[in-house]
Amino acid sequence: MIAQEATPASPPATPVEGQTVTVNGADLYYEVHGPAAGQPVLLLHGSLGNTEEFDGLVPALVAAGYRSVAFDARARGRSTWGDASPTFDQLAADAVGILDHLGIDQADVVGWSEGGTVALELAIHHSERLGRVVAYGASFAAEGSYAEPQVSDQMPPFEQFVEDYQRLSPEPERFEELLGVLPVPDYSEDELRSIAVPVLVLAGAEEEFVKPEHTRRMATLIPGAALVIMPGTGHFTPFAQPTEFNQIVLAFLASEPIATPTT
Repeated sequence: MIAQEATPASPPATPVEGQTVTVNGADLYYEVHGPAAGQPVLLLHGSLGNTEEFDGLVPALVAAGYRSVAFDARARGRSTWGDASPTFDQLAADAVGILDHLGIDQADVVGWSEGGTVALELAIHHSERLGRVVAYGASFAAEGSYAEPQVSDQMPPFEQFVEDYQRLSPEPERFEELLGVLPVPDYSEDELRSIAVPVLVLAGAEEEFVKPEHTRRMATLIPGAALVIMPGTGHFTPFAQPTEFNQIVLAFLASEPIATPTT
């Protein structure tokens, strides 16, 4: 159920920034950039992140004529917690609610980390709302992740996530609580085999969180999925190699050949 602060009669004619809409009991912060007639691209951030994770991608999408839609997931960024736990099915339902609020019937999706897994949830259970899907640094089962992160010099300090949460959140004191309710993926191989939308499985060769064999298995299970492994980078490629990341995403969204990354 959606209780809207303002219900537009039609999708906005100009870019909208910093709006809030109540979706499934949570006040979700969202931003829209780019032409109203552009193909919508829904951006889904990571577990401890927010819309700012896509600050490098949004301008590239807009320059290419897309309409980017990014929102802070419940209990993250500027969004409130609401009454429901941030499970993957709830996060996907919230994403659908954002699309409904904006009058968007179908969108491409770019998901990063947890957002990539939410993209898989959407592809499995809400495929009619999707065009093309990019899943970056995603996992589909708990055993696909390392027990402890493989620390690298590209990883932001953990304190940065704490500071960002406290800077943006309406309830900054709940960061520790958030760590205890983050969802763990648990999708069957048959569920991945059921995906019928075009998917790009994208990852860094030096991934700090997701095991490389898990990423490759995901690409094998999803029918027709493309797999691109970017060398010299890991989980935080949108920060570490933004130009290369943007080029790959844009090529896939445009159904163009993807140049094979080289060292």
